[in-house]
Amino acid sequence: MASAHSPALDLRRLAQKVVVMLSLGVACACLLYFVAGRYEAAVGEKAPVLLLKTAVQERNSTAEQRAEAEIISSGREWTASRRLPHALIVGVKKGGTRALLEFLRLHPDIRALGSEPHFFDRHYGRGLNWYRSMMPKALDGQIVMEKTPRYFVTPETPARIHAMSRDVKLIVVVRDPITRAISDYTQIVSKTPGVPSFESLTFKNQTTGQIDFLWSPLYIGLYARHLERWLAYFPLSQIHFVHGERLISDPAGELGRVQDFLGLQRIITDKHFYFNKTKGFPCLKKPEGSSKPHCLGKTKGRTHVRVHPEVIQKLREFYHPHNLKFYQMAGMDFGWQ
Repeated sequence: MASAHSPALDLRRLAQKVVVMLSLGVACACLLYFVAGRYEAAVGEKAPVLLLKTAVQERNSTAEQRAEAEIISSGREWTASRRLPHALIVGVKKGGTRALLEFLRLHPDIRALGSEPHFFDRHYGRGLNWYRSMMPKALDGQIVMEKTPRYFVTPETPARIHAMSRDVKLIVVVRDPITRAISDYTQIVSKTPGVPSFESLTFKNQTTGQIDFLWSPLYIGLYARHLERWLAYFPLSQIHFVHGERLISDPAGELGRVQDFLGLQRIITDKHFYFNKTKGFPCLKKPEGSSKPHCLGKTKGRTHVRVHPEVIQKLREFYHPHNLKFYQMAGMDFGWQ
């Protein structure tokens, strides 16, 4: 009796099975490749953010996440986007920039990065797309801003910022350059014990009394010298100076002028502040994302090191002509004696 199955039929069926198995294998491989590619792209996009967030204070990160969560919950996420800053707090170190940023974050029309990205002075080579990815999401009409105090004294930054935007608004917080220098030195000593005395670092030669103005704490206070570089790229109307001493004594008044400069409604008023006698500094009654009062960290308002009165007097004489020139350039008398 002849066999029910011919060899040709068996070969055809085997070939069909092989084709089906190969097709399934190719489909699975394509699917795995697609998923892996999407994962790598997502990681690649988020890597700079993760690197930066290691330096962000926990409270600032929480506030930014909460603000973005509010945008999502309101159903407006599709209109929010990451944009380059409209305004920058460019200086000065130990002038009150952290306090100003924290106060401004109370305003609903301001979206501010909590950390200092240092893009225009340290990370410019990463490009504007990287810089934009650092910014918080913002709705149309909201002002995006960041603060990096080192910008004001870095020679390359005015041209770089101008290349990003000719219309960006610049904010500079300044205070008495001597008080600022002592505060700067106090911070240095707190982080690096064993640093020589303020008096010895102030002079190139103590015998002749020649001031070492290139020492960073003193160099930063040469405001007129730094401002000249900025005025080569931006008109004075795009630069707003915050009086550092008044930011402490009258925070609502200074914040009112900043809000005017940014074209915003005066929402931040004296009802948002109270004066902490222990720290000698204004604190927020209700900071962003919290129902509890908040003062700046323990590094703010710390007791300054004592400096010999004769050294203070020498510095007053040194800074006097520089201050007068700065008053003239800024169109504002800060009253530093």
